Amino acid sequence: MSENALRDLNTIPGAERKNEDSSKACLTKPSADNAGENAEERQKKKSCASLDSPSVNGNQDGTANSGVEIIEVEYIDSENLNDLEDVDTCLKTLLSGLDSKDWVLLCDSLNNVRRLSIFHKEAMLDMLGDVITSIAKSLKNPRSAVCKTALMTCADIFSVYNDLIIDSLDPLLVQLLLKSSQDKRFVCEAAERALISMTTWISPITLLPKLQPCLKNKNPRIRAKASMCFSRSVPRLGAEGIKTYGIDKLIQVAAAQLSDQLPESREAARALLIELQNVYEKFQDLMPATVSEQPETVSEQPETVSEKPEPGSWESFCQSQLSPLSAQAVLRVTSIAREGLVS
Repeated sequence: MSENALRDLNTIPGAERKNEDSSKACLTKPSADNAGENAEERQKKKSCASLDSPSVNGNQDGTANSGVEIIEVEYIDSENLNDLEDVDTCLKTLLSGLDSKDWVLLCDSLNNVRRLSIFHKEAMLDMLGDVITSIAKSLKNPRSAVCKTALMTCADIFSVYNDLIIDSLDPLLVQLLLKSSQDKRFVCEAAERALISMTTWISPITLLPKLQPCLKNKNPRIRAKASMCFSRSVPRLGAEGIKTYGIDKLIQVAAAQLSDQLPESREAARALLIELQNVYEKFQDLMPATVSEQPETVSEQPETVSEKPEPGSWESFCQSQLSPLSAQAVLRVTSIAREGLVS
């Protein structure tokens, strides 16, 4: 009886088969009689798809025994993408393909965005905002193949367009942070690679203000991933950039994350505080001096040229910028790190 039950289970149509540890996703798609309705879209797809497009596997008639069409989507690394055969046609049909309900065409269109970015950067500049909006929509797609392909597209766009996408980043950012904390490992890994690409290729002076609101998101997982990105971006500022952005703002951000719910947030905060301490002590001449406010008094002594006060210690700086409890927590973290280096 168990064999009959297993055989019945295997014949249920519409099941989705995925191999999360491979570079391919074997997915099923209904082979309905209305396939002719998508003929025009498929014809458009063929005009801008290269040899590494998704392939269809199944029986000789193109369908599996269960009455579904087996679609095998290959996740193509950036270095293995081929150039487009017809750039103009692809540009004309790109937005409609990104908005298609045919998920195979959607994956193919996302890969074409990657090809256009890599091989024809200037050609897609005028529509980049609309393209990013469509990619953000694809990140919410329930199909894992679409979601992962969209994440790979984000990584390529960040590496190619850098700061040119900063004004269109908002719809992508929260989704990237959310996907990087999901349970599906292969989606999570693709999202992590996209975030690393973002923090590597977008200048921190423009990225940090975008990340900062995410540090207060209601979702603790989003906060944790945002903290990691924030901590990874600050060192790229350099001493001059940290002064420009405001080391006082940065230490307040790190101190707030130090008491966050998830350990990833706290660990990112500790790494950021140690970085800020090193920069403050190594480049004190670049950092703002900590001067205690004194009430103005009338002096009978002759006026003298006031000397520039010596920069305060790291301890006095923390105490001047933070509440007593926060300063104590920060100094505990940085003193432990210092003791570890000495030992």
